[in-house]
Amino acid sequence: MFASRRTAVNWQPQGVREAGGGLFALALATFVAITTELVPVGLLPLISDDLEVSEGVAGLLVTAYAFMVAVLAVPLTTATRRLPRKTLLLTALGVYVLSNVIVAVAPTFALVAVARALGGASHAVFFSVSIGYASRLVRPHLAGRALALVTLGASAGFVLGVPLTTSLGTALGWRAAFVVLAGACTLAGVLTALLLPSVAGGGAPPADAARGARRTALAQVTSANALAYLGHYTVYTYVSVLLLATGLATAALGPALLLIGALGLIGAAYAAARLDVRLRQTTVVTLVVVAGGILALGFAFPGTVGTLAAAAVWSIGFGAVAAVFQTAAIRTRGASPDVVGALVNSTANIGIGGGAALGALVLDGVGFTAVPYTGAALVMTALVVVLVARRAFPAA
Repeated sequence: MFASRRTAVNWQPQGVREAGGGLFALALATFVAITTELVPVGLLPLISDDLEVSEGVAGLLVTAYAFMVAVLAVPLTTATRRLPRKTLLLTALGVYVLSNVIVAVAPTFALVAVARALGGASHAVFFSVSIGYASRLVRPHLAGRALALVTLGASAGFVLGVPLTTSLGTALGWRAAFVVLAGACTLAGVLTALLLPSVAGGGAPPADAARGARRTALAQVTSANALAYLGHYTVYTYVSVLLLATGLATAALGPALLLIGALGLIGAAYAAARLDVRLRQTTVVTLVVVAGGILALGFAFPGTVGTLAAAAVWSIGFGAVAAVFQTAAIRTRGASPDVVGALVNSTANIGIGGGAALGALVLDGVGFTAVPYTGAALVMTALVVVLVARRAFPAA
């Protein structure tokens, strides 16, 4: 949908400052991508009422999207490995636009689900390529900071994207939120075409004696990644339902999510400052804060103030999660940057989709109170993997 005249690959890895324009473009594109993925989270009650399905079924819009990413990330990344990286990113943004427009006008839940699956296929390519792209813009020892800066776009998706679309959907109807999001994706595509330099693909590590150890380390990182996302999204997919169940007014839901999400920027800033020097410590602290916040939410529910406070702590921790696991995976050198990106993307979305499905089962089966404890247990399992996998998560 979008095209760039800059087709020559002439960019050489540089410092963060020199790569600032490209990193900003990737952060902006990441913002609209994350918002597109998660926009149903704040709109579940409205979508379920309008399309006459249960909130658990409406939550499967997140599941279908995520499972498309989980299944297609590696095959699509491998199939497109010879295509220009920038062209792939711009095409993915164009498909996001199409998906959001179809959702906005779809008369049935089935068509909405199909459009979301289309967006999931685009997402499979976008994040797989963007993770490797960010690491190629800067010199190797700056990869953690570059990835953390790009994932500020993801944090902004939580901080601004989901709450603003929730507020917009509450005021004007959930379909209007998808129309505005389609326009935002179009703008991101134009700016990406203008600001993002082209980079070369490839970069597979050598087939030496350490290849097996590198692959094992990569498998450990992606396993912990899947568990962390699984625990988070078991709860977060239904956070609007949980908050409303505490007695929070519907009109206050968007502002509450905005305030809670804004705190995720603290975690993102912590990751940017620490990842390139203390990877293991940063990972452990991040998962402890996430698990502790979710567990505290379980204890505080259904009290409104306590639940909001616990969600705030949880959000601070989760703001660092994407950068932590992306950096750890890239640094294992277990595969080329694009394949590493595909594996991180795939396992994250296994967690996202699985969490949405698991949360629906717990919500419909046991009830609200069991959802946070289930999520916290899964995040703590991810922490155990990190503590055991010292090679995958080195101290320095």
